[in-house]
Amino acid sequence: MTAYPVFPEFKSVVLEDRDEIQSRLRAYQPETSELSFGNFFIWHEHYQFQWSVLNGCMVILASAADTVFALPPVGPPPRSETARELLQWMRDERGIVDPVIARADRRLVAELEPSSVFEMTPTREHFDYVYRSEDLGNLTGRRYSKKRNHINNFSRQYTYEYAPLTEALVPDTLTLAEVWCEQRACEEDISLAHEFVGIKESLEHFSKLGIEGGVILIDGRVQAFALGEMLNERMAVVHIEKGNPEFAGIYPMITKLFSLNRWQDIAYINREQDLGDPGLRQAKESYYPDHMVEKFEVRLRGR
Repeated sequence: MTAYPVFPEFKSVVLEDRDEIQSRLRAYQPETSELSFGNFFIWHEHYQFQWSVLNGCMVILASAADTVFALPPVGPPPRSETARELLQWMRDERGIVDPVIARADRRLVAELEPSSVFEMTPTREHFDYVYRSEDLGNLTGRRYSKKRNHINNFSRQYTYEYAPLTEALVPDTLTLAEVWCEQRACEEDISLAHEFVGIKESLEHFSKLGIEGGVILIDGRVQAFALGEMLNERMAVVHIEKGNPEFAGIYPMITKLFSLNRWQDIAYINREQDLGDPGLRQAKESYYPDHMVEKFEVRLRGR
């Protein structure tokens, strides 16, 4: 009996699938933040991820609001036939007018071009920001002077402690997540509400999920936390950073301390995309990324 769904059968991504999905991701060594089990789990409420195996490749479908799209097939090259078959099935069998493989990496694009079958369009709002771990952890040089000022002011104002996230700290971290949700009025924003569900469930299943975390404690209470995991052998990805804004400078502090204490033996940290939000783009650019991970949309020509 196969341990995975075989195309065209799909199943929802659940925690029990982690080992099987992780093994396929580990073999592929992705650079895009979407291709991580932590991402699938945190955002499962929002995207309703489903997975299957086609031609030896793992394929993922995502459904958000009225939009259905596929993530790039994960498996060995060549993947052109898998991409074509998946897109045609989405169009012919699922009735999707504009079938698309979204968040496709440069590696897949290189396999597909030049092509009379596919058209590929870069999507800047989904490019991932990748930083050198030592830059985020040390913040050395004139360009980081403002960040250091925020951190120094924080250090002068508050007596704090950094600690790795453990099971014992999960309840207090959950309390902070609830405070964040209230401050952001999650009930009025479906995306934030789904993010909160993902954070809550990730913390509740912290050990089984295998993600890493760090927290800042002030007066013994968690006031900031970060969640991340290894993306490939040389790169980690940080999925979540939340802090209590009542403590000025706490966001640059958790960024620095999580990078310094957990990821300094890793070359790069992927801090995901800006989604086209001007404020978020400015914030990510203010940390001076080493490079961007490009992403594309892949469609059939003449669709």
